[in-house]
Amino acid sequence: MSYFTIKDEEKAEFNERKSVFIGYTKRVKTEDEAKEFVSKIKGMHKQATHNCSAYIVGENKNIQRYSDDGEPQGTAGIPILEVLKKNDLTDIAVVVTRYFGGILLGAGGLVRAYSKGASEVIKEAGIVEKVKGFEIRVILDYDLLGKIQYICGTNNWYIEDTIYTDKVELIMYCESSNYEEVSNSFVEATSGKVIISEEDEEFYFKMGNRLYKECNV
Repeated sequence: MSYFTIKDEEKAEFNERKSVFIGYTKRVKTEDEAKEFVSKIKGMHKQATHNCSAYIVGENKNIQRYSDDGEPQGTAGIPILEVLKKNDLTDIAVVVTRYFGGILLGAGGLVRAYSKGASEVIKEAGIVEKVKGFEIRVILDYDLLGKIQYICGTNNWYIEDTIYTDKVELIMYCESSNYEEVSNSFVEATSGKVIISEEDEEFYFKMGNRLYKECNV
């Protein structure tokens, strides 16, 4: 099981026929976090004409909400939500703030503007995949370390940390779907002279072939 979300909190601004649109987005873990983010942006722009929003929460996208915040029904919140769905995103909240410039945009113009606001800020934030994986620990003798390092280098499996005591202990993050291949490769290369253990399965951020516990890159 994997899903897509955004890397980080961002904003993006543009003008549309004298109206100013400012898009904000943030990665969230719960509906309460999404609501807090929407409230925060509204508090920042109390003088704005509208602060329209949408969010999707949960790996199964089971929580989906939107608000037109005074714009004609269906012209703001739903278009923002549709952008999130089109990009297959979850654990994300988006607010598009509008300062009215005196020129009416019409229903079609509003839909395009709010869709653009959501699309632009998501582009700025960047999309990242989250996958299920394990933190694994590999314990072996010093004379076998080179073999394991060679296998990891050949397969682009990243070693997060190396601990040297009477044995060598390697710490790695391994995608669940790849665990059996990694484990079998290490056992085969060392003729079974390796101890492999894994922590509980959890979600990791995936960029390229590497997994991260936090998305700080």
